[in-house]
Amino acid sequence: MDDLAHSALERRRKRAAAKSRSKSPGEGVKASSATAKRQDAAIVRPSRSEAEAAVRTLMAWLGDDPDREGLRDTPARVVKAYEEIFAGYGQDPGPILDKVFEDVGGYGEMVLVKDIPFYSHCEHHMAPFFGKAHIAYYPDGGVFGLSKFGRLVDVYARRLQTQETMTAQILAALDARLHSRGAAVLIEAEHMCMSMRGVRKPGALTVTMQFSGPFKSDPAEQARFLSLVRGR
Repeated sequence: MDDLAHSALERRRKRAAAKSRSKSPGEGVKASSATAKRQDAAIVRPSRSEAEAAVRTLMAWLGDDPDREGLRDTPARVVKAYEEIFAGYGQDPGPILDKVFEDVGGYGEMVLVKDIPFYSHCEHHMAPFFGKAHIAYYPDGGVFGLSKFGRLVDVYARRLQTQETMTAQILAALDARLHSRGAAVLIEAEHMCMSMRGVRKPGALTVTMQFSGPFKSDPAEQARFLSLVRGR
């Protein structure tokens, strides 16, 4: 490569790097959301009858008779239950966090909502995992209604998930929509894929956490958050 071509290549690299650095946190979430929508559009969703037939096939593979009285209506029940259990696929976290209350008397200290119960399913074995989520943030000019945090957790929990991904998704949604100076998310859960199969260690908890703003940059803020979470 000659010097002129090399210089042009370096200029393009620098422009691309500068453009990437200039993106706001919300733009990254929007890009991820757009990618997810493209992936959803590429998925050919089976019909309800096909989903029920798949449940019948699985029951037969297990060695049972799908036509016996106790199992005859099970495929329809399973599909109906899955519509509720995995309702997060049809939900957008954006509108949940649209409403901000600005009349809070100048309050600017930490807001912590802890012990938010959730139920999800491991994407590797489709086995349940469940536990509690803890969310904190420092408001900046307004606060969210407390119920919004429970709804946000459910949007991501009611999908096939990994706990690590779910933790990161909740924080990204908060950072994209929240009028705050930083947020913290901690999730603790028991995974049935580890408790009832495989190594069979019931009671073992997995803890994941993700931080932004002062929670990420200041160890004292992390310690304060963890102390409040543990101070039950």
